[in-house]
Amino acid sequence: MTRVLIADDHSIVREGVKSVLANVPDVIVAAEARNGKEVLKKVRNETVDLVILDISMPGRSGLEILKQLKIEHPNLPVLILSMHPEEQYGMRVLKAGADGYLTKEAVPEELLLAIRKLTQGRKYIPPKLAERLAENLSRTGTSLAHQALSDREYEVLCGVGKGKTVSEIAAELHLGVSTVATYRIRILEKLNLRTNADLTYYAIKQGLVD
Repeated sequence: MTRVLIADDHSIVREGVKSVLANVPDVIVAAEARNGKEVLKKVRNETVDLVILDISMPGRSGLEILKQLKIEHPNLPVLILSMHPEEQYGMRVLKAGADGYLTKEAVPEELLLAIRKLTQGRKYIPPKLAERLAENLSRTGTSLAHQALSDREYEVLCGVGKGKTVSEIAAELHLGVSTVATYRIRILEKLNLRTNADLTYYAIKQGLVD
């Protein structure tokens, strides 16, 4: 029996995943979490064989929680289930230790396939993300500027790239407006850019936003 923890701050998403798994005889939803703190607590205190983790949650981001999980439980499979497209976060979460990546637009069959692969000790990488990985491997010795950004800085960059205001990004990431403004300044400095228009152009050029 595979015991799954579903981590998402939206109950409708958790219920949707539970309904997909309800008729799978060898998979059981053993725990749920609404934020990163609950994820770590339940993994530490309960028997869990697989974690389905969202990226955008209150408190510590899913990326931070992913890294902490892999430090404490390196062999625990973690499947990222996110609203963000593969090209935006897929590479970053795989480098952070995720065992698979799916968007919330995936069909139930794809979610079940990903769970099966992870419980067999394998990875689940959607075709578009696999192609991007292959392209990345072909770049010998090159490094893109945004790869040096912290996880929070990267999230803010993607938000600006989508044309969102500082207030909108703050609400989405569950951060203060002043905190997001500070991240924006750091990003401009690290990427050697000057304006939001520059950030938007950079994000589009690098394929970080649709």
